[in-house]
Amino acid sequence: MSVLENRVPSKKNPVALTIAGVDSIGGAGVAVDLAAFAKLGVAGRCVVTALTAQSQRAVLGVQGTRPAMVLKQLEAVFAEGQPKAAKCGMLFSGGVVEAVAEFWQGRRVPLVVDPVLAASSGGRLLNAAGARALRRQLLPLAKLVTPNVPEAEALTGLRIREPEEMRAAARALFEKFGCAAVVTGGHLPGKEVVEIFYDGREELLLVSKRVKGGPWRGTGCRFSAAVAAGLAKGEQLATAVATAKKFVSGEIGSSE
Repeated sequence: MSVLENRVPSKKNPVALTIAGVDSIGGAGVAVDLAAFAKLGVAGRCVVTALTAQSQRAVLGVQGTRPAMVLKQLEAVFAEGQPKAAKCGMLFSGGVVEAVAEFWQGRRVPLVVDPVLAASSGGRLLNAAGARALRRQLLPLAKLVTPNVPEAEALTGLRIREPEEMRAAARALFEKFGCAAVVTGGHLPGKEVVEIFYDGREELLLVSKRVKGGPWRGTGCRFSAAVAAGLAKGEQLATAVATAKKFVSGEIGSSE
């Protein structure tokens, strides 16, 4: 089989799209998303929103993609066939968030939003205008939002120190933006890692043993990509979330 033929999705390989930045050391962003898609049996497509120069310790520089170019990439991907699901991660600027939101208006492709505000090393990856546009324009279009604890605190204004407060945050996100939410608890201490899902009707408490070591970069990327992969394969949202939890736990465990 030729390389070109191998890129053509079959009925067994539905297409999922990632809209995210490029991490120069490959620990997060587009590279991680596409790898997750491949491992989960989904054909990947990508739209690049920014280039980053970063190491494990610091973000050394960021160059955002022009919103018009983001739109061109989206148009090119959809011209080849509408993806079954999509996720977005680092969007960097208000212009890019607005471009994605404008493109998504009226589309029936489920969108998983990983609200990337900062890198694990602390560098800011979404500016103030982008954070405002995320709240006002993009999250109301999302199928699911997947914040970690600091991101959930920023989006809700709530203090989160334990699972019951994660539960309150997931419900607040649903009430505020109208989309389902998973608050991921890797930032909280303890022997277990807890994720809490709420979609207005169903609530899930997902627990796994904490893997020693870390901090683990790109876990939020992997999780949101895995949810999108599940949706692309036709899974119900709650099932896709539970499957993503198992996938990420397995990925971290295999890296010990």
